This record gives sequence, structure tokens and C-alpha cells, in this order.
Amino acid sequence: MTDPVSSIPNLGPASERAFARAGIHSADALRALGADEAYRRLLLSGSAPHFIGYYVLVMGLQGRPWNDCKGAEKIALRKRFDAIKSSILGTKEKGRSDLEAALSFFGVVERANPPG
Repeated sequence: MTDPVSSIPNLGPASERAFARAGIHSADALRALGADEAYRRLLLSGSAPHFIGYYVLVMGLQGRPWNDCKGAEKIALRKRFDAIKSSILGTKEKGRSDLEAALSFFGVVERANPPG
């Protein structure tokens, strides 16, 4: 039997459901992908980006408590998070400029392809 995503420290049932929507159904699969790719897939599946959620995942995969992320490490993780978020921004809404996609992401303009 494989361990559920929620067996990773800091991740609970809500994380498990979100990762399942992204096609990640076990802790082993999540570990094999690594934090960055797993989080990228999570965003592509429709989850909203949240920096805390990202570093909670990183810390959990390292077996560390979520609030252990501080200082220079947190700054470096923020750069990785921003890069992941930027890398998928254009892929979610084809046919829109980067500016339009960003404005849509923040809810300033209507989405080109509303979810549903």
C-alpha cells in the first residue's frame, strides 16, 4: 500500500485533495516529482498560488515543520515560487498578453476561459 499525500509532514486532507486534482495520488509520487514540479502541477490544475502553501510543501518534503522556513532560505524559496508562478501564467490563458493574463489572474479583468 502506498502512503497518502497527507502522510507528509505539514500536509493534510485539503492538500491531499488538491494534489489528487493535479494527478498526484501518493506521498511517493509527490516525493519523486519534488516540490517545484508538484507545485507547478498543482497550479496548472487550478489551485490558486500561495507562497505559504509552497514553502509548507518544501518544508514537509524535508521532514521539517512549516514554520522552520526563515531568513535567507525563505527569500530563496520566494524566488523559486515566483519563478514557478511566472512559468505557468501564460500557459493557463492562451491568446492573452502577459499583462492581460496577469490582470485576469488577480481578478482585474474577466478570464478568457472561465473555469467550469
